[in-house]
Amino acid sequence: MDLHFGDSKPTDDERAAVDALLGPPESSWEGADRSDADLRWAKGGREARDRRDLLLPGLHAINDRIGWISDGALDYLCRRLTVPPAEAYGVATFYAMFSVKPRPATVLHVCTDLACAAAGASELCAGIEARLGPGSGVSVERSPCLGLCERAPAALAIKAGDPVRTAVSAPATVHDAVLAASAPDSAPEEPPAALAVPQAGGDELILLRRVGVVDPSSLDDYRAHGGYTALRRAFELGPAGVIREVTDSGLVGRGGAAFPTGRKWQATASQPDHPHYVVCNADESEPGTFKDRVLMEGDPFALVEAMTIAAYATGAHQGYLYLRGEYPRALHRLEHALAQARARGLLGDDILGQGYAFDIEIRRGAGAYICGEETALFNSIEGYRGEPRSKPPFPVEKGLFGKPTVENNVETLVNVLPILTMGAPAYAAIGTGKSTGPKLFCVSGSVARPGIYELPFGATLGDLLELAGARDGLRAVLLGGAAGGFVRADELDIPLTFEGTREAGTTLGSGVVMAFDDTVPLPRLLLRIAEFFRDESCGQCVPCRVGTVRQEEALHRIVERTGAAAADDIALVREVGRAMRDASICGLGQTAWNAVESAIDRLGAYE
Repeated sequence: MDLHFGDSKPTDDERAAVDALLGPPESSWEGADRSDADLRWAKGGREARDRRDLLLPGLHAINDRIGWISDGALDYLCRRLTVPPAEAYGVATFYAMFSVKPRPATVLHVCTDLACAAAGASELCAGIEARLGPGSGVSVERSPCLGLCERAPAALAIKAGDPVRTAVSAPATVHDAVLAASAPDSAPEEPPAALAVPQAGGDELILLRRVGVVDPSSLDDYRAHGGYTALRRAFELGPAGVIREVTDSGLVGRGGAAFPTGRKWQATASQPDHPHYVVCNADESEPGTFKDRVLMEGDPFALVEAMTIAAYATGAHQGYLYLRGEYPRALHRLEHALAQARARGLLGDDILGQGYAFDIEIRRGAGAYICGEETALFNSIEGYRGEPRSKPPFPVEKGLFGKPTVENNVETLVNVLPILTMGAPAYAAIGTGKSTGPKLFCVSGSVARPGIYELPFGATLGDLLELAGARDGLRAVLLGGAAGGFVRADELDIPLTFEGTREAGTTLGSGVVMAFDDTVPLPRLLLRIAEFFRDESCGQCVPCRVGTVRQEEALHRIVERTGAAAADDIALVREVGRAMRDASICGLGQTAWNAVESAIDRLGAYE
């Protein structure tokens, strides 16, 4: 792909897909017919360049309609946005869900990540590929985690067209997955989000109390169960009062970094540069994580309300919700929730008659784990490759579009609602002194009742696994997902707090708890983790780009050899791991070695 436009022409369908998003071209500068155009000046170029952030939605529009992105379609989109084709090609090839080579209109993504691998994903893939031969019109792709770990193994079918159609099969069988791919409209309906919450309806719940109780499509039902009480309270307190309540509550980020939310909001609000932005990070791609999906599917209005409060507190009038591309039902639920909120005066120019303006735009990811890192997410929204930025400057100073930005994940934002309704002191009394409030845990693997569990900080790992029904023969538990660490079956007294897991030499991360019994081959599991990081490294920095490949190569050799040769490779992988941890730009490279290291040191994985 050149810096210059080529001779390839878009098809009528490709042109229609782009025009449906951007509107018809207004000048020949943007790709309109030149036959009757005045070519003495290039009208519209500056305006088109200002819409660079529509590049990712434009790629989605083409991929959704056609199933892949041709040179002609990419060329036309680039003309419409005045983006150099080489740059757009770099963006299109960055994401796993896009293809710049011809492929069938239907793609069946079959998860082969940790929970699904333990549940027989390899046999499922082999059976599907045997049923769907080359002439089936279906492309079968082995996929990283689809966020359906409680129903492993899982498959997601996407059939391009107008409109695009999707179907989920989980727990998947060969028959059901093939049916989802061949006839997505006839596939069985997904079970309600409440089935992922074994505690659904329990009086002890705070964050999950509406999941399974409230109709997620009904704004009236949401308000009847306490919805928008927190926003009204926020308007009574004022922006400074809201930030004070959040600070006094002790709320820290639930995505893994555990940064104090009140400090982040205060730092953003105090910036003189405007406009300010609010960004919700709903791109949970950590293998084993699915809590944000359940919240968005089961209680979508709560997230809309929480984002509105964050915007009011920090002086933002525009918000972006960056959603995983693999979450079609969450997308539909949130689109409906936003439309309902706008229609009822809960988003827009005058929210609740308070004279405050705020609105939210959904931006879909397209299969890139690295976009869970906040600055990579900003680049993705802006229409660039989702590569992390160096810090400082920090996002509270220069974030999205170079402006002060507050970024939080779904669980963190939803915690703001009980803080305002029950008050900071009552919220801070839940949990421990350093880890306050309730926490959501994603439990999957060798347990009888996988799903999302809500417990106060301070409960032990054993308490959680007892609720989930850990099976006999438990060998190891992975905390924090692929970027986390393993603990032994005799270490279940670890308190589930940020400081407790740190003292135990592991991490709480985003709340992933994956249990593995003695039927799961640990070396193969570690190899899958290494493959995951190799595939998901953005390649920007050498330690991660090279280190993830070398780590995977060494683990392949270790599995095949024993004795002195294996010892040499274990020493090598330790050296590579230390280099990645010390020198990588972002958390992906810095944590890519964690799980392997813990399995070697704590579990004796290769003894």
